[in-house]
Amino acid sequence: METITVRTREHSQLIDITREIQALVSESSMDAGIVNVFVPHTTAGITINESADPSVAHDILAVLDRLVPWRDPKYRHSEGNAAAHVKASLVGSSVRVIVSSGGLKLGTWQGIFFCEFDGPRTRKVHVALQPVDLG
Repeated sequence: METITVRTREHSQLIDITREIQALVSESSMDAGIVNVFVPHTTAGITINESADPSVAHDILAVLDRLVPWRDPKYRHSEGNAAAHVKASLVGSSVRVIVSSGGLKLGTWQGIFFCEFDGPRTRKVHVALQPVDLG
């Protein structure tokens, strides 16, 4: 297992970490297998979505903010970041990606995004490589 560090600059932010994940695959010399990407934080998540147009990440955050506003008098969580916990649960804490010929088998427009919902912070992302012997 490998761990990468992500430093966020904003309260809510989607950061494309596809290059970092691909670099770990390349360094491992894994030709085929599965990459598991896991975020060990309750106010952050991980997702796969379009990485070619940065406005998509903006739109995702805007919709999540409308669905789960930061302040709501009905929240009971005493730390004041209940919305971040809800958003992280909606997005999820892990993704799996197939590796073939040493590369991530993402669609043309897809990227892997770290999702910050309670920043800015320094976060960790765990990456587990599971090689498959095709021979």
